[in-house]
Amino acid sequence: MTRIAVFQSNTGIDPARNAAALVDAIRAAAEGGATMLFTPEMSGLLDRDSARAAGNLRVEDEDGVLAACAEAAEAHGIWVHLGSVAVLVDDGKVANRGFVIDRNGGIRARYDKIHLFDVDLPTGESWRESAVYQAGKGAMLVNGTPVGKLGLTICYDLRFPALFARIAEADADVIAVPAAFTVPTGRAHWHVLLRARAIEAGLFVVAAAQCGQHEDGRQTFGHSLVVDPWGDVLLDMGNDVGVGFADIDLARISEVRSRIPALTHRRPIPEAESA
Repeated sequence: MTRIAVFQSNTGIDPARNAAALVDAIRAAAEGGATMLFTPEMSGLLDRDSARAAGNLRVEDEDGVLAACAEAAEAHGIWVHLGSVAVLVDDGKVANRGFVIDRNGGIRARYDKIHLFDVDLPTGESWRESAVYQAGKGAMLVNGTPVGKLGLTICYDLRFPALFARIAEADADVIAVPAAFTVPTGRAHWHVLLRARAIEAGLFVVAAAQCGQHEDGRQTFGHSLVVDPWGDVLLDMGNDVGVGFADIDLARISEVRSRIPALTHRRPIPEAESA
């Protein structure tokens, strides 16, 4: 058994205050016996006022939230998956970037969100992530973590099963899905999609989420989940901010895959014919 922790947060517009909340969560996770903490998408800043947010963006080496989490990971001897923070990259763009930090405070891996959310909603809301963010270019698998081989995704990636299939075929044990789902899409799709991805891939899914009413006016769904390879929900954090714990048994993966060996039965599918 491996004990993990999940931080469900209500991230605001002040990176320093958000960093303090993350440091407290890292301490609580370590004190609770977890070997690794998972945090949500945009753990460092959630602010849809683009002008105000721009003043808080930094390049990776100067990001105070990342530095605070690395320092806390080392201080408490725990691994941290910092679900994502917004960091400045080339050409004035921003990367929605996740980090895996080891128990010595070292950055072991980075992942930039591949799939960007561009949509005009019936409510009148319009989202254009591609106007601000630079998309990632490939999947990422991190070896040697306390949860074995860890695959990285972020939020909207959840809707693209081919990415999860590639990670599963690379022999991952766990896939992280940090997110900031809206309430309507969360109610309709969050549990269904996360359980489906775990079942399809035959592995654990850990989804740390944002929750509640945020300072910038948005509302997020919460319900951070840990799902096992059979699709059973081991942890559902509802709508409360805080740190939750789950004990995962990686032997469950081979047990489930021996019963439904779907990964070994996959075949290349040609293009659909027209009739």
